[in-house]
Amino acid sequence: TDPDREGEAISWHVKELLKDAHLTEGRNVKRVTFNEITKKAVKEAFENARDLDTRLIESYMARRALDYLVGFNISPVLWRKLPGSRSAGRVQSVALRLICEREAEIEKFNPQEYWSIFAKLHTPDGAPFIARLMTLSGNKLDKMDIKSASEAKHAADRIRNKALSVQKIEKKQVRRNPYPPFITSSLQIESSRKLGMGAAQTMRTAQRLYEGIDIGGETVGLITYMRTDGVTLSDDAVSQTRSEIKRKFGDKYLPDSPRVYKSKAKNAQEAHEAIRPTDLSRHPDDVKRYLDEQQAALYELIWKRTMACQMESAVLDQVSADISDGTDDIVLRATGSVVAFDGFLTLYQEFEEDKAEDSDEGDKDRRLPPLAQGDRTKLIDIDQNQHFTQPPPRYSEASLVKKMEDLGIGRPSTYASIIQVLQDRKYVKLDKKRFIPEDRGRLVTSFLMKFFTKYVDYDFTANLEEELDAIAEGHVAWKEALRLFWTDFSRAVAGTKELRLTEVIDHLNEELGVHFFPPRADGGEPRKCPACNEGDLSLKLGKFGAFVGCSRYPDCRFTRPLIVEEGEDEETAKLANEPKILGNDPVTGREVSLRKGPYGPYVQIDAPPASEAPPDPEEEKAPAEDGKKKKKGKKKKPSAPKPKRQGLPKGMSAADVTLEKALELLALPREVGLHPQTGKMIKAGIGRFGPFLFHDGVYSSIPKDDDLMTIGINRAVVVIAEAAERRAKREAKRGGKSAAPPAKEKPEKKRAAEKNKKESAD
Repeated sequence: TDPDREGEAISWHVKELLKDAHLTEGRNVKRVTFNEITKKAVKEAFENARDLDTRLIESYMARRALDYLVGFNISPVLWRKLPGSRSAGRVQSVALRLICEREAEIEKFNPQEYWSIFAKLHTPDGAPFIARLMTLSGNKLDKMDIKSASEAKHAADRIRNKALSVQKIEKKQVRRNPYPPFITSSLQIESSRKLGMGAAQTMRTAQRLYEGIDIGGETVGLITYMRTDGVTLSDDAVSQTRSEIKRKFGDKYLPDSPRVYKSKAKNAQEAHEAIRPTDLSRHPDDVKRYLDEQQAALYELIWKRTMACQMESAVLDQVSADISDGTDDIVLRATGSVVAFDGFLTLYQEFEEDKAEDSDEGDKDRRLPPLAQGDRTKLIDIDQNQHFTQPPPRYSEASLVKKMEDLGIGRPSTYASIIQVLQDRKYVKLDKKRFIPEDRGRLVTSFLMKFFTKYVDYDFTANLEEELDAIAEGHVAWKEALRLFWTDFSRAVAGTKELRLTEVIDHLNEELGVHFFPPRADGGEPRKCPACNEGDLSLKLGKFGAFVGCSRYPDCRFTRPLIVEEGEDEETAKLANEPKILGNDPVTGREVSLRKGPYGPYVQIDAPPASEAPPDPEEEKAPAEDGKKKKKGKKKKPSAPKPKRQGLPKGMSAADVTLEKALELLALPREVGLHPQTGKMIKAGIGRFGPFLFHDGVYSSIPKDDDLMTIGINRAVVVIAEAAERRAKREAKRGGKSAAPPAKEKPEKKRAAEKNKKESAD
């Protein structure tokens, strides 16, 4: 099994099962681990079989128990106190907090104006270059010092009045070292940035490369185990890499000695090798024909990163020139760099994300023409560039993984699943490869931050990870660690039992009010109800979750949904909090309404008063059998009449439902006509699984192109015949025979059966 704590636990489970089946008696049972699925590695692993690592197993059990304790105890609190929530988790909720807090930063961000000044100059030989204004009136400029167009114009005019020349030149040589080989997080980060693959997709693809690909009739594992935070390479891998570098690039690209890397990540465990190809001589071009597009791209990324990590450093010649009139009144600086030796850059460059648009990094990458001290320069033009400070960017999958790794939250094997759970729970959505928290996610985070503050704290979660690692190293007893955690945690859970919904609502209104009721463009009161123009809007909690409602309810029934499910329109979402009254049935006077249930929107007509309700045949006593007297018993209390309901047919929008359409639906099932062969009535209706025809005790689905409200007798007969033919074919395929007609049922049983069928259809 896999060489990690989960793999160790699986091996332990297998051993226990074999032991229970008495299959290990008198046998020496050992554990085999390998980091790559190659013939050599597997043979060596069997030659070095070991006993199970009890400490790893205990660490696994502690991690699992912690996840269960948190998830199974906080989730029910959420369901009770914050309806509409899905779940909480030990690491999942902390990752959600990161995304929500970043969004709150963006919403609160107030952009500030600033300007940058660039001069376009020529050397005495007419070669163009660009210099940035760095000093004004003898003061070194900070990024925000020039705040307006008038200040920028004043600075530009000062430059125009100067006779500029090169006053000072600085040259220095810098070495840029290669990046370490991939670990799980860095692979997910670079795969996201360079290949556009999400964390889960990256791990699925890496799993296939690890398990093996058929190459020339032999299944070969192409990469080492992909769940690791170790940056070390085996001696054999280093030797193989250096040989390939020498063969492909020559001696000058090969350092004198192998490079050794040490992880900078918090809580990193160095037990496993980094992610690398199992055989560096398998060039990406050689294996491409055996792989699909994603596998080939990921393998090439891993191969290049592994090769680059053992290559010579790149050497860059950096030049900066200060240009002025000989005083400190105005100083311009031109910077640039030249790659003197490309080293590892010839093979691999890491992609940089979220670089600021006015960053100085771009200046350093420019090429400068030859310059000498004392050279007079000619001013060609001045660019005055307006900027506005930018809010921090939303997290991408890559930057979220990196942030979690930096904080020590989660483990390499969990990043992909955590990100997936947040999307599955509809707590966040991915838009243009960036995470945006849904309102549901923000409500959950705000609730947890208030009532379970400690358990979504970044340091607390990271310290738990350290404790789990300490258990794996044998420094901490796992049950004692769990006992200490449970003592405080159970107290926190118990403290929410008396928590009233009004407290929750008050907190959410205060904490998220600016988000749900942002300032209006016209300067009006953001919380003023748009329907009655008297009441105030606030968050409210309903059966299906939080929504916005008017303080004058029930006089004003204005509501606004916070959460619109996928494929749902806003009109339907509103129904979750307040039914829409369509009017009254002109015949009975009973109220007809449009509502939302677990299976979607439906129409309902109120139940008749108990005095007007027809007797339920189920309530009637069955006749006595064989002339026996009926036993006297307690008279059964008649059940209250229930309102009639009917789901909307597929394709009908809640916004299109009128009183007339609702009454048509409530009249279902409608009689289509008598079947010409059996003489029995065909009825059309809607059930839980869609529109149907009912004839002679059998249900047949109505095809999606037909309308159950208008389907006629001729079409209905065809649909029933086609359905019967399909059923007969299925029976024949199974080798069975069509069931014989049922024996004649007693009247009361037949009525009960028909009622059950009808309820099932409804």
